Amino acid sequence: MCLFCKIARREVPSDVVLETHDILAFKDVRPVAPVHALVIPKKHLTSLGDVGIEDTELLGRLLFCAHEVADKLGLAASGYRVVLNTGRDGGQSVPHLHAHVMGGRAMAWPPG
Repeated sequence: MCLFCKIARREVPSDVVLETHDILAFKDVRPVAPVHALVIPKKHLTSLGDVGIEDTELLGRLLFCAHEVADKLGLAASGYRVVLNTGRDGGQSVPHLHAHVMGGRAMAWPPG
């Protein structure tokens, strides 16, 4: 089973920021910004490339929860970045769909 599925089932501890019936958000254990949280669907989807039309509503809730996490963590006023990495070349390191919510400093562009 994947690490994020274990976190969603509470088999691995995490610092939870937000939880709904199908989404879990928690602080990243290896942050790359002063504020860095991950937002995952509890349903296992390997990446954005693994979603189907039946996952449309779940993806909408994932992004809405990313916004709620940014607000809860005090990022809404100054701004934040939401990133979905897909596949090895896209920088995805855990094979479970997840959104990074990062802020607390000015973000550079381009990111990669």
